[in-house]
Amino acid sequence: MLPSDAGLENARSVVRECRSLCVLTGAGVSAESGVPTFRGTGGLWRNRDPMSLATPGAFAKDPKTVWEWYRWRRELIRECAPNPGHEAIARIEGEKEDFLLVTQNVDGLHRLAGSRKLVEFHGSIWEVRCMDCARAEEVRSDFPSLPPRCPSCGGLLRPGVVWFGEPIPQAALAASLSMIGRCEVLVAAGTSSVVQPSASFALSVARRGGTVIEVNLEATPITESARFSFRGKTGEILPLLLARISHQRP
Repeated sequence: MLPSDAGLENARSVVRECRSLCVLTGAGVSAESGVPTFRGTGGLWRNRDPMSLATPGAFAKDPKTVWEWYRWRRELIRECAPNPGHEAIARIEGEKEDFLLVTQNVDGLHRLAGSRKLVEFHGSIWEVRCMDCARAEEVRSDFPSLPPRCPSCGGLLRPGVVWFGEPIPQAALAASLSMIGRCEVLVAAGTSSVVQPSASFALSVARRGGTVIEVNLEATPITESARFSFRGKTGEILPLLLARISHQRP
């Protein structure tokens, strides 16, 4: 069910009038493109718990198995395309003086949709990084053998994602916190709001008087902090909420 016309129009007016907008996206946005959620049954591989594979310890113990799992995930994601939610976010970034998309997703669909002002908070599944020389690059093709090796030094390559137990890269964290500290409006879409530190973003914005708009299938820990909270698919609601701006305040 789509939100009421009045509620949606009020939220859309807030988005339209703000100069500084931050959008935070989680797995729910990509799920509507067919990307399996990390914690859902569609994310299972060989009956293995993903949380037992996405760790530095698992990679150190058995890099081949971890890479086989990531190869499987990459194959699934390769068949997915951005949905109207991704496209609405990409479109509005050019209409704001100050904009940042902070995504918790590693699938790269926001970039495919055209987003450029973004922080990939948990990295990218398409990036690989050498454990020895730290060389990093995007590789979308399949590797001839697993685990892959660095073409420069022969060191072991790892996926360019943030694993459980690892810190968020400093540059990504700094850019995100800077925007959270100044944005007038935060739109949190498709996120369960349970993974820190991004789970605290909405509360931080609300406490300093900013407006939080939530779009999610169900209530989350940030629902009470949100001025507007819409239940439904992000691919249906975001295009309405972030509709093309016909005018901006002087």
